[in-house]
Amino acid sequence: MATTRRQAMMATAALLAARGAGASAAKPAPLSPPVKLTLGANTVPHVSPFQYIADEARPLGVNVEVVKFERYADTRTALASGSIDMGSIGPADVPIALSQGLKTIVALMGVGISPKNPIVAKGFSPTKWEDFAGKRVGVAPGSAVWFQFAATLIEAGFPYSKIQPINMQGAGTVMVQSLQRNDIDAFIGWEPFESMAVNQGVGVRAEALDYSKSKAVGAELGLVGVNRNFLTTQREAVKRFVWAYLAIQDRLMASKEALATAIAAYTGLPTELARSVAASMTLGQSLTLDPMKRQAATFAQLGVLTTDVSA
Repeated sequence: MATTRRQAMMATAALLAARGAGASAAKPAPLSPPVKLTLGANTVPHVSPFQYIADEARPLGVNVEVVKFERYADTRTALASGSIDMGSIGPADVPIALSQGLKTIVALMGVGISPKNPIVAKGFSPTKWEDFAGKRVGVAPGSAVWFQFAATLIEAGFPYSKIQPINMQGAGTVMVQSLQRNDIDAFIGWEPFESMAVNQGVGVRAEALDYSKSKAVGAELGLVGVNRNFLTTQREAVKRFVWAYLAIQDRLMASKEALATAIAAYTGLPTELARSVAASMTLGQSLTLDPMKRQAATFAQLGVLTTDVSA
């Protein structure tokens, strides 16, 4: 059981050692006949390489069909059922699936990191987490950023119960609008809504505080997951997908302007807002099995998972 869980959490070390089978390696020969790969994609900046993946993978004998999803949860469900072969999911999605008895999702690789500062109302300048005592904080419970924030408070010894969490569902625009109306004092959000609030003059980044630095959850923005059966039966196609993805990633990370241009094209954001998002974002593969196990243990501690699947 433990071995199955570890394998489900992270395939990269055994499959690719990420960079070793990626764009720094020799370009792989094309598969013949070509393999079809259905990719579930969420419109978030950190997977902006997805928009180029079909063209990059086609010469390698992998025909990628992209299917869009609104929520990570929807991508996770499709990935678990096998209706898609790979997809963008949140850092918590593999432990969540495992806790539900679903062992069909394998974490293939991380996609990027960025600092995570609370977005606070102007005039509120917190320098320590205790400054949030009694403050109205907009959160999306169960989201990737909520996990990061809650884990950070635990490690800081500051009880979550000391804040006034205002639970918000739906798009991050709700958080920006709530801050603008003075309904909340701060929000724990994600891009592009963090940059949107700052660029519109609605709020500021509390740069003295960074909730991406928790030992339990870390700074990972998301994952590319793969269906276990597809990984088992089409391992060579998965390797070529990774090679293509990392080749695109290397081009986008050559400059912040290249990354901003890709983010704007993928998300539809205005160029200036895309530049703000790109400024603090680093695409890359830093996630390993150990932090994923720590995440799973912390999620159980937070009561999000009924079963600790970290073992």
